[in-house]
Amino acid sequence: MKKNKLLLVDGNSIAFRAFFALYNSLERFKNKQGLHTNAIYAVNTMLENIVAEEQPTHILVAFDAGNTTFRHEYFEDYKAGREKTPSEFKEQMPYIRDLIDGLGMKHYELLNYEADDIIGTLAKQADPEEFDIVVLSGDKDLTQLVSDNVTVNVTVKGVSETEVYTPAHIKEKYGLTPQQIIDMKGLAGDQSDNIPGVTKIGEKTAIKLLTEYGTVENIYEHIDDMKKSKMKENLIKEKDIALLSKKLATINVEAPIDVSLDDLKYEGKNLDKLVPFYKEMNFNSFLDKLGTDGIELPAEDMAEVPYTLAEEITSDMFETDMSLYVEMLDDNYHTADVIGIAWGNQERIYVSEGSAVLENQLFQNWLADSSLTKKVFDFKRTYVALNRFGAAFNGAKFDILLAAYLLDTLGSNDDIGELASGFDYRDVDTDEAVYGKGVKKGVPADKAAFHSHLARKVKAIDVLYATLTAALEEKNQSELFYDIEFPLSKILADMEITGITVQASRLEEMKVEFAQRLHEIEQKVYEEAGETFNLNSPKQLGVILFEKMQLPVIKKTKTGYSTAVDVLEQLRDKAPIVDYILQYRQIAKIQSTYVEGLLKVIFPDGKVHTRYIQTLTQTGRLSSVDPNLQNIPIRLEEGRKIRQAFVPREKNWKIFSSDYSQIELRVLAHISDDEHLKEAFIAGQDIHASTAMRVFGIEHAEDVTPNIRRQAKAVNFGIVYGISDYGLSQNLGISRKEARTFIDTYFEKYPGVKKYMKDIVREAKDKGYVETLYHRRRYLPDINNRNFNLRSFAERTAINTPIQGSAADILKIAMLMIDKRLREENMQATMLLQVHDELVFEAPESEIETLQTIVEDVMENAVKLRVPLKADSSIGDTWYEAK
Repeated sequence: MKKNKLLLVDGNSIAFRAFFALYNSLERFKNKQGLHTNAIYAVNTMLENIVAEEQPTHILVAFDAGNTTFRHEYFEDYKAGREKTPSEFKEQMPYIRDLIDGLGMKHYELLNYEADDIIGTLAKQADPEEFDIVVLSGDKDLTQLVSDNVTVNVTVKGVSETEVYTPAHIKEKYGLTPQQIIDMKGLAGDQSDNIPGVTKIGEKTAIKLLTEYGTVENIYEHIDDMKKSKMKENLIKEKDIALLSKKLATINVEAPIDVSLDDLKYEGKNLDKLVPFYKEMNFNSFLDKLGTDGIELPAEDMAEVPYTLAEEITSDMFETDMSLYVEMLDDNYHTADVIGIAWGNQERIYVSEGSAVLENQLFQNWLADSSLTKKVFDFKRTYVALNRFGAAFNGAKFDILLAAYLLDTLGSNDDIGELASGFDYRDVDTDEAVYGKGVKKGVPADKAAFHSHLARKVKAIDVLYATLTAALEEKNQSELFYDIEFPLSKILADMEITGITVQASRLEEMKVEFAQRLHEIEQKVYEEAGETFNLNSPKQLGVILFEKMQLPVIKKTKTGYSTAVDVLEQLRDKAPIVDYILQYRQIAKIQSTYVEGLLKVIFPDGKVHTRYIQTLTQTGRLSSVDPNLQNIPIRLEEGRKIRQAFVPREKNWKIFSSDYSQIELRVLAHISDDEHLKEAFIAGQDIHASTAMRVFGIEHAEDVTPNIRRQAKAVNFGIVYGISDYGLSQNLGISRKEARTFIDTYFEKYPGVKKYMKDIVREAKDKGYVETLYHRRRYLPDINNRNFNLRSFAERTAINTPIQGSAADILKIAMLMIDKRLREENMQATMLLQVHDELVFEAPESEIETLQTIVEDVMENAVKLRVPLKADSSIGDTWYEAK
């Protein structure tokens, strides 16, 4: 006879684990009423996963009934000292019970008892001949219940990974039986439950004692046989505590429950409850999954969106305020095929398959007419794609993608279906649902479904416009959108279309040069090793370094010795071979990523056309892809040489580069209003030398050595990034104590900076976000996290984001102003690249002097801070010469 399977879930425990598993996304998980839903969402995922895996016939989710239990009667401080439960978690608990009802599962709690006791009692009541039992929990207390027919799954990572405890696993892990888990807690205690245990006895010592004596009671029966030691003294002195701790840790398997196994039969989901619950929580992905599982959802889930297939274009198809969507399946819109275009508003929508409509004069006229306004999703993508067909695009007034990114950088999504669901609009599918993914991605055979999807996108743009404009106004971000980000997207589009000329011949020469250099380094490695081997094999390299050459082992992996860069850096001074290996890897990466990589992406026009991602970073900085021109390594000469291939498009033209000097430190001086920091910049001093003089007590600038200046520079930039004494000690190769002294002295000399850092962290803790000077927000869900590491990282981020983000905003403002000036002056000079704080141009040699005057003037006066901005310029026949 097939056995039943009983699933017993520790409700409070998994809910708490679920909450913190998605804590980083706390602000993203809210329903339209503002209820946080991250724990509810994660609990749903955990329960769905375990039901799918275990296929139980009976289920119970057990909860604690309150804050006090029978254990408090003999130990008042049981579970005392726990941090206050976050309100964002508490508000979700009633809804987690509603979720469980919708999933068709029973839940139960018993006054004066814990969920563990309910689970333990049911596990004992179930006949081993009839039931296999699976327990799901977020902690290890329940592992004492493990037996031949009871396994305990303990969550260890996120919401999907668990550690499965069986008698064999417990024996392998601890060398104990499941019953001895209770004795182990009696000796070692349990900090999470405030079970005291015996002083100075941890888990390892407890296991050693139990391996010899079996139980706590048997230890005391043989206590006189033990050698004299501090541990023996503590055991004798704290016998009552040890026995009490064991009692507290013991699950009561005789709890007076009034729920029977027959009550727990699982018959599947209760859709009458679950579907409306998912809707209330805005869990659209779970609703979609119900549909893909063959469950018929109510028809109103996705409203009908009427549209007209535009087989013939007529003038009455265009009005003064419409939305436009250009469909491409590939990310790279510089090369992707246009597979369909849709336009319209909520009253009428037109759909055209393929790109043929772009050749229609009426359609081109509408696109080009700036008096006929258009709303889009991803303006830059749309503009560049239309340009490829020779279609001018004017009159764009709003970009849904860009606005959504500004409203919540954590929730930015370039899929209109997913983005729309985040704003409570569900009448458009995700692209994956319609087109598939990976190698199977493509236009569906059902053309009506394809056309409908395009129409739904247009309606979504039209509907979301009102929602997002109101949200931008509410968050004081309208100026950031309309005055900076949206007009910048047009400039970036033009830069991408223009591209930058790259000489393939020079890259081919470098390819040969680097290959020879790699061969030379490779031979030096073999000489040091005394044999040849596969230098690109971490396993073979590990054997050479750590077995043959006996270098100290820093870290091991599952497959052998770690030869990662951070490991090799620590061994650099131990043997010359390590330095050669690091050189080899650096040059090999430059060869494959930049020399060979760039050769693959040069267009027929002899240029590379990077894409600037405007909606990715948390700080507002742009990122570059296909190819990434911002990450060309310039600290190594081999990396700098890559820029030799970047040249102007015409003879007798030059590359011109202008770079903000120490903009982040200048922004810090402005934001912190620190007198000494401001004074140094206003006086035009070398800021790092100035800092060195103050921090290290040096009276004269000429006494600041290069090494001391380097240390001061590390302190300056470390402060900007909220560096710790440990981080600074690692950067400078000094002791942690020395690093702490440097930081403390810095704050003493720059009290305004210290005050800024304290104030901004406090503000972040209160608001949950920080802002730049121009109201760009960054949400910090971990700012009040109980986990020290997560909280500390969020605090450092709170300190840095207003600085780095404001610097990014200032550069964007400068780009807008420069573009305007170049157009007003009718110059041929063209802005080509933005690389962090640097702008790169090409111009006729005759315009260079004027260009330099304009660019430096604009960059230094783009905004008014409490300290001057400074731009440094350079000129050359290549980008290499111009830097």
